[in-house]
Amino acid sequence: MIKLHHLNQSRSKRIIWLLEELGLDYEVVAYQRDSVTFLAPPELKSVHPLGKSPVIEEEGTVITESGAITEYLIEKYGADKLAPKRGTQEYTEYLQWLHFAESSAILPLLLKVFVAKDGAEMNFLDGYAEVETQKVMSYFDASLEGKTYLVEERLTGADIMMSFIAEMLYKFGMLEQFSNIKRYAALLAEHPAYQQANAIEADYDVTVSH
Repeated sequence: MIKLHHLNQSRSKRIIWLLEELGLDYEVVAYQRDSVTFLAPPELKSVHPLGKSPVIEEEGTVITESGAITEYLIEKYGADKLAPKRGTQEYTEYLQWLHFAESSAILPLLLKVFVAKDGAEMNFLDGYAEVETQKVMSYFDASLEGKTYLVEERLTGADIMMSFIAEMLYKFGMLEQFSNIKRYAALLAEHPAYQQANAIEADYDVTVSH
């Protein structure tokens, strides 16, 4: 059975969604963020030296990084369902979006988080984060023009990875600026496995009132 080391309010919710979408048996080992620093607890370092989430364990193998976990699980359990056929142009686009989520897309949003948490007036970083966010999200928004999903007009692992980006825009109050992403986010939220992932995450999050 797959074991998912899950940190509350983190990117590992995408892996819960993926596991649910694939219909796999799995176990969640839940960790809570520090209430003051919002950082992961030191216990996660016993799973992987970096002490970050998500991490999965399967048959003695430990796999980190959301993109790598997503590729691994889809290739092993659901290539026909959640990925285009290898060797096609669609597969190349799929890979680009899958990894875009944890590279170009996430960086400016994380910078905005750090700027907000620091609270000090900055000479460069604040403005840079805002400009980069607008540039990257405008590209994302334009790429969805006339499309339902990112690739092949069906749900793939790329959409599962990019869902976190849409959620961050919502949390920043920026979703209204990008009409295509707003529509896309609403579509993803209709998937039963997405809704199940939200419910499961809430069940494991001690900061949520039940």
